Amino acid sequence: MELEAAQELISDAMARERGPVLWLTGAGISAESGIPTFRGKDGYWTVGSTNYRAEELATFAAFRRMPAEVWSWYLYRRGVCRGADPNPAHVALAELEQDFPERFALVTQNVDGLHLRAGNSLERTFQVHGNIDYMRPVRGGRPLPLPEGIDVVWPKGRALTRDEAALLAHEGEPTRPHVLWFDECYDEVNFRIESTQRVASEAALLVVVGSTGQTNLPLQVAKIALARSRPMIVIDPHPEGSTFAKMNEAVVGDARTLVGNAGTFVPALADAVRAAR
Repeated sequence: MELEAAQELISDAMARERGPVLWLTGAGISAESGIPTFRGKDGYWTVGSTNYRAEELATFAAFRRMPAEVWSWYLYRRGVCRGADPNPAHVALAELEQDFPERFALVTQNVDGLHLRAGNSLERTFQVHGNIDYMRPVRGGRPLPLPEGIDVVWPKGRALTRDEAALLAHEGEPTRPHVLWFDECYDEVNFRIESTQRVASEAALLVVVGSTGQTNLPLQVAKIALARSRPMIVIDPHPEGSTFAKMNEAVVGDARTLVGNAGTFVPALADAVRAAR
């Protein structure tokens, strides 16, 4: 799909529908800031002599067995995320929300917090997998920022100390990373599933950025939009692996895919929203 055709599609959709342009972002947008993808080689973690895959550690079952080790892994990952900066795609989305909040909504699978650090608001940013800068009580409760004193840079392989474990308690109760694990379900309180589905039903257009479609709620977002005959644009440097691109082609007979990086195409499409507005 050519950029000009995508820009025209945005203009036409915004003229027909009053809802927001909905942006759905995945690991690809943050990879351009230097954050490794979750399931890549850096997803491994060693405990003793055992190597664990990300899918094995990112479970409540693993946390019950070895909470200190799982916390150590997440604090290491947080150090990687905090060492990265928002890239031009993040900045473009933050500026677009500030310019036209009534026509803007953002659903992100990423837990790195880069959208918020770029300037997007909590109100219009649906962090459907959580945020690595937060924790919440194991027995239930609202997310809380990680406490002062927890290092931003966490050396790989370093174990959680007793004092650090004490810092991660809240009012005497143990806490857990505020992320959605593989053996858990979406809910409204922590992950805004109902709000995400509602904004998908209201959207004038969906733009998918850097997500291949391997998780449930983002796929629901696309299905809702397509079922309502809302156009979808996919930005991906490798669209042959994108479930979203295949869904689009099956519905409209056109991949509607911009092959390339988020940093190139997101600012250009954000300008198209401004022009249409």
